[in-house]
Amino acid sequence: MTRATKRLRILVADDHELVRRGIRGLLSARRGWTVVGEAKNGREAVEKANQLKPDVAIVDISMPEWDGLQATRQIREEVPTIKVIVLTMHESDQMVRRVLDAGALGYVLKSDLAAHLVKAVKHVSNRKLFLTPRVSDIVLQGFLKTKNVPDATKQARARPTPREVEIIGLLAEGKANKEIAAKLGITIRTVETHRARIMLKLRLHSLAEIIRYAIRNEIVELPSSSE
Repeated sequence: MTRATKRLRILVADDHELVRRGIRGLLSARRGWTVVGEAKNGREAVEKANQLKPDVAIVDISMPEWDGLQATRQIREEVPTIKVIVLTMHESDQMVRRVLDAGALGYVLKSDLAAHLVKAVKHVSNRKLFLTPRVSDIVLQGFLKTKNVPDATKQARARPTPREVEIIGLLAEGKANKEIAAKLGITIRTVETHRARIMLKLRLHSLAEIIRYAIRNEIVELPSSSE
């Protein structure tokens, strides 16, 4: 089966039935896309992710039992091939960092659901980072404030090697250590060593900071609002 004809399988997790129904209707209308399961809380989302192995999981950040961040971390740990989009009402740089650190590739505001969810699914299914445009603007403004400031900390940072740049890009695309190891033909331990060295060398402290570094240095790109 070719990539063009491969069916995209999606899991939807939200504690409100009307929201799940709306998302199902929105996505099922796309040719080749199917919602294979629904969950009404974070724990059930993880169970369904393990059972169904969807390509994409859409996870509300505010759910009972386990919230969306905890569910995302568990899904990414247990089934790292699943790409996660988090739904939230919060448009803040701090929340973006928490979502990215949890392992999600997509960040969609609930107020922008109808306008941007389909685009978000397209991007993350191709391992591209997606932030709702208003949130993307907030994040980019933060980058612009620091990008060209020649402070001592930036000057002291060493440059990553070509291999480290490659690994930074793969991490920013949401790939887990196991996937990176398989793609590059190296061991998981070697990936972990590279990752630790990258964080030490570049003075980065989390996956969110690695992703921000990748965007700032044009290793990966945020989607434009016109895409």
